[in-house]
Amino acid sequence: MALRNLYKEMKGLKLKEVPAHLKPMLSIGYAKNAIRKGLDNYHAKYIETSSVDPLLHVCFGGMIFSYLVALPEERRHLEHKQHGGGH
Repeated sequence: MALRNLYKEMKGLKLKEVPAHLKPMLSIGYAKNAIRKGLDNYHAKYIETSSVDPLLHVCFGGMIFSYLVALPEERRHLEHKQHGGGH
């Protein structure tokens, strides 16, 4: 959705105008405001409505994070096993 809006904004610009249009969006202040706005929207949508979804987000997010942390070690084990890792 955000990329679609960015594309719509940039569609009418000339190539020379694109860096001047993007430079303010790459600042730290803009990033902080975007994160703050996203968190405010999340709070309004899920927290204030007493929804169960935040609990699900934490559970599934924890599962995905755990999988990604363990993935390199599992890949090493599989690679070792495929290359005749038997003793």
